[in-house]
Amino acid sequence: MKVLVADDHDLVRETIAAYLRAEGFNTVSTVGNLQDAVIAAGKDGPFDLVLLDYNMPGMDGLRGLRQMIEANEGRPVAILSGTASRAMAEQAIEAGAAGFVPKTMSPKSLVSAAHFMTAGETFAPYNFMQRNDAAPVGDLTMRETQVLRELCAGKSNKQSNSQAPSPITGCSGAAVRAGR
Repeated sequence: MKVLVADDHDLVRETIAAYLRAEGFNTVSTVGNLQDAVIAAGKDGPFDLVLLDYNMPGMDGLRGLRQMIEANEGRPVAILSGTASRAMAEQAIEAGAAGFVPKTMSPKSLVSAAHFMTAGETFAPYNFMQRNDAAPVGDLTMRETQVLRELCAGKSNKQSNSQAPSPITGCSGAAVRAGR
């Protein structure tokens, strides 16, 4: 099976690739940004599976996913992320992703997910998809959590105050707890 791992963090990218190779995936290529992933698909692809980091350079949200699906000739492309919310995972799957792979998964679960997606199935970890992204974080109130998430998503305080409550997908719980 041919797999492409696209992630801007060398350690993450190379660790995932090494583990997939050790588990019998015979060809695992790696790149550090979307542009290189598209080039690799044209040169060495299509791949049986592409694992695409949601936050790496060039992604521009789900536009990068759509671009990669096209470059990989419609073959499975999954989103890989350490910070995405359940809502973002749902949006990625609705946009055509073969699955959503949190970076918090165990290596054995990652291998199982990769086999599942190369078989044409859609993967989303049950426990992750049951999370309540709108729940308050730590000692914050619901409104404080909402405002902080909206600030993490790049909205101004004024924009946040003028909108009705809604789940924001651009900020992880860890980032909210850290105030980023």
